[in-house]
Amino acid sequence: MNRSASVVTVLLLTLGGASATYLLQLNSAPQIAAELRLLDSRELLDVLAAGYYDNQPLEQPLTLVDSTLRHSTLAGGYRAMRSGQTVAVLLRSRSVGYAGMLELLIAIDVNGKLLGVKTLEQRETPGLGGDIGDWPNAWLRSFTGQSRSEPTDAGWALKKDQGQFDQIAGATITSRAAVNAIHDALRYFDEHRALLLGAGT
Repeated sequence: MNRSASVVTVLLLTLGGASATYLLQLNSAPQIAAELRLLDSRELLDVLAAGYYDNQPLEQPLTLVDSTLRHSTLAGGYRAMRSGQTVAVLLRSRSVGYAGMLELLIAIDVNGKLLGVKTLEQRETPGLGGDIGDWPNAWLRSFTGQSRSEPTDAGWALKKDQGQFDQIAGATITSRAAVNAIHDALRYFDEHRALLLGAGT
């Protein structure tokens, strides 16, 4: 085989290999994208216990009305379902902490009880308010089981503000912002329950 024939053979093999790789990637791309979305969803939604829901809440965002609340703004909402029935509502809440934006994911069951809270974004000082970004988070977990009326409105405050809740050490402003945002979300749920839960719940 002469040199030019060898070069042509190598080029054809290279082109064939590249084409096969491209076609394989093209066919695999949707599945890979779906698996990445599922992984992102699991990491975001680990505020809910495994097996608590069987749908993909992030793919079914809720249309929220009156989303500017007393101390926070709702940036989105999702409905978690199991066997076609709503089991929880997740609200993305934004407020302002000590150093800037504080975004929380707040999970509420159909009875208005808090299932969990997870920090999605924060800019607080590491070792102080920045601890609110840890997951799992013992301080945020202390709110589990609370509702709009348990404690009373007056109780939905830090102890230093004559309320019921401890604060993150050295982070009064961040703690206050989180308490107020969680209470806002629970109040919003109660006032918009039918819209958030959907028909048949």
